Amino acid sequence: MLGWRTRVAVRAGLVTAGLSRALGLGAGSMIGGRVTLALDAHALRRLAAGRRVVLVSGTNGKTTTSHLVAAAVRTAGRVAHNSGGSNMADGAVAALATAPDAEYAVLEVDELHLAAVAEALDPAVVVLLNLTRDQLDRASEVGATASTLGRALAHHPHTVVVANADDPMVVSAAKRAARSVWVAAGSSWLGDASSCPRCGHTLTFTTTEHGEPGHWECACGLARPTPDWWIEDGKACTAEMVLPLEIRLPGEVNRSNALMALAAACVLGVGPDQAAAALREVDVVAGRYAVVPRGAQQLRLLLAKNPAGWAGMLSMLDESRPLLVIINAREADGRDTSWLWDVPFERLTAPQVVASGERAADLGVRLSYAGLEHQTVADPLAALAALPAGEIDVVANYTAFHQFRRRLSRQSDHRRLDKEQPGPGTGVAG
Repeated sequence: MLGWRTRVAVRAGLVTAGLSRALGLGAGSMIGGRVTLALDAHALRRLAAGRRVVLVSGTNGKTTTSHLVAAAVRTAGRVAHNSGGSNMADGAVAALATAPDAEYAVLEVDELHLAAVAEALDPAVVVLLNLTRDQLDRASEVGATASTLGRALAHHPHTVVVANADDPMVVSAAKRAARSVWVAAGSSWLGDASSCPRCGHTLTFTTTEHGEPGHWECACGLARPTPDWWIEDGKACTAEMVLPLEIRLPGEVNRSNALMALAAACVLGVGPDQAAAALREVDVVAGRYAVVPRGAQQLRLLLAKNPAGWAGMLSMLDESRPLLVIINAREADGRDTSWLWDVPFERLTAPQVVASGERAADLGVRLSYAGLEHQTVADPLAALAALPAGEIDVVANYTAFHQFRRRLSRQSDHRRLDKEQPGPGTGVAG
């Protein structure tokens, strides 16, 4: 039972969130959570009491993986989930407040906030996907982040950490945990893991017969753990079972996310078969991977916010489709766009590319150095006019993605209203 102070704080947060939505200012999860925490600093701990909590963290893939975990866990009971992607303490509070009777909680948490949120919640499971550079003007150096997470995980002896065995930074952190489940989730980006996060010496990597990263190790003893879960012939495997891993989300990186989600759900006690079946039903994640019609164009919306995210994104792109890339550099994106130079744009094979967004010029320079013919049109909706009818892939970073979705939605609403207005001569005589 919540105390009066927490009940008042939660009510105030819900009212504030409702006003935010009514005024068209946003979904309200962040401001609602902030109001609740301002009135009761311990609201997060109190709202989570009695629930089994899964925290999903890492630099890339948090939103998608948390949706997959939530889908699997819903087969066992009601779930509180910050499905909109508000991944700090305020977003977690809002998710718990809006689902007070849910016995489970699946919460996406920014890697820089994981230690504080875990301290408040003492989660049953932490899913740690990857650790790479992100928002260089905001985030810490990756090794420092891994060290901080390792110390935090060591303080939770009852938490099971489901960790990516193929990411040296993740392994360095998760090795500090009392209980770990290792998943061979792969890594499409090793630009931040050439040296050992423990001692700084160069790591030794071997590759598989398909040219993918395999075992890795350092002379200091840090090495890739033996996986408890892996993918073989398109199936999810453990020493005891083989499960179908059929998903509707595109790209190999999402197959890896699904494997992490499946392992986490099983640790929580969800039946493996019902968890695997639930993963097959997820096709859109907070607007990502959605196909939006706009006149004669079909826009597939994708999000990539850093070099590692782009490395995983490349397997999702259809080489026959024109490509619109939208880049902003607001606070939530990171103001520094130098990360564009680490993205392997040279591997793009789209027949037509348009650079857009508030930092379209920066992107255009990078594409020129990659040897890609392209157009630069700063306004994304205007940029669509430079692209042909048919299927188009749209890749945007964080604020650009959400801004583009809102503008598409408003434009669609306006067109619908225009169609509903009576034309000349159709009025009713008085």
